[in-house]
Amino acid sequence: MPIALATAQKRYLRTLAHNLKPVILVGAKGITPALLAELGSALEHHELIKVKIAAEDRDERDAWVAEIVKGADAALIQRVGNVATLFRPRRKNPGIVLPR
Repeated sequence: MPIALATAQKRYLRTLAHNLKPVILVGAKGITPALLAELGSALEHHELIKVKIAAEDRDERDAWVAEIVKGADAALIQRVGNVATLFRPRRKNPGIVLPR
């Protein structure tokens, strides 16, 4: 189940993610189980990541972003062009403390 965040929390996470570089690159093969496993590992380590999606069609990018969010059980913070920012707190010892 994706995480529900308030607008102020999303705004805070966007400021934290501003200088981040994409950690996961989705290529021509699309969303694979290996990609989702790597994404889960990256989210567990970093909590807040950017994913770059190399799809030409906007509808295909939207579908891939939705599939990534669902598969990673994360929250979509924002999407600008072909880069999506995702957040999922660590299961143990969360590093990012969200404002209320």
